[in-house]
Amino acid sequence: MIQPSHLKQGDTIGIVCPSGYIPLEKVQICIQTLEKWGYQVKLGKTVGAKKDSFSGTDTERAADLQFMLDDPTVKAILCARGGYGASRIISVMNFKHFNEQPKWVIGFSDITVLHAAILKQNCMSIHGPMAAAFAKGEAGEPYIQSLKQVLEGQKTSYTIPAHIMNNMGSTKAELVGGNLCILAHLIGSKNAIDTSGKILFLEDVGEYHYNIDRLMIQCKNAGMFDHLAGLVVGGFTDLKDPSSDFGATAYDIIKEHTSAYTYPICFDFPISHSLPNFAIKQGQVYSLAVSAQEVSLTEA
Repeated sequence: MIQPSHLKQGDTIGIVCPSGYIPLEKVQICIQTLEKWGYQVKLGKTVGAKKDSFSGTDTERAADLQFMLDDPTVKAILCARGGYGASRIISVMNFKHFNEQPKWVIGFSDITVLHAAILKQNCMSIHGPMAAAFAKGEAGEPYIQSLKQVLEGQKTSYTIPAHIMNNMGSTKAELVGGNLCILAHLIGSKNAIDTSGKILFLEDVGEYHYNIDRLMIQCKNAGMFDHLAGLVVGGFTDLKDPSSDFGATAYDIIKEHTSAYTYPICFDFPISHSLPNFAIKQGQVYSLAVSAQEVSLTEA
């Protein structure tokens, strides 16, 4: 896997919206923080732009993202928000200049589509906080700092308490994944994520419990869980119905569909749509250790 160069003082970070709309004022704290860190900021035309629920038309969003991918002065691209829309433009993106000068691309949620396409370029990217997280104040500071550390080249290492549903064990493999809904959405496409021999991580937001069940069945039937090295289950937040309506929690559902596998599995890892949401590198090799006391995920 190609690792883009880490950032240094004075480097430029581009901010774009390849999916949903975000008001410009909600990006201001992000801009101020990046500048305080010593970076220059280049705003894309889609930041603050609006077309229905999107940050511009498909053509406008694709052109804005393409400009940032191609611009040699931009050393990293921060997606201001997820939402919906990246899958509408991903087929027209050209990675020729990106492959000549790889750069970090940052985001989560619908940006999983872009992460998947970058993995196909044999390149790493950053699954981590977007613009809104910079406005979370003290509560969001650890997660914003985790992004800063990744950009500056510090190795990521996270340790959390054990969860009762965990499968104990240890493994070392490339880490891939993202939003469960998007991963299922990509099945059958040219950007479908190859999970064989990998540590897969999952998170989601705003789903009904029955749909989490359906998404897990789809991924399972596609063989996504069959040959994993390990599974990291993050947050499943702001669900649309109580678990009592379906008869099982999100974690119960995931546990049921992965109960036959013996590889290490951990639940409640701090990757989610809300806080906590630590930055991790897509495509990087990590060591995952799941014990009776704790779980550690450490960049190799």
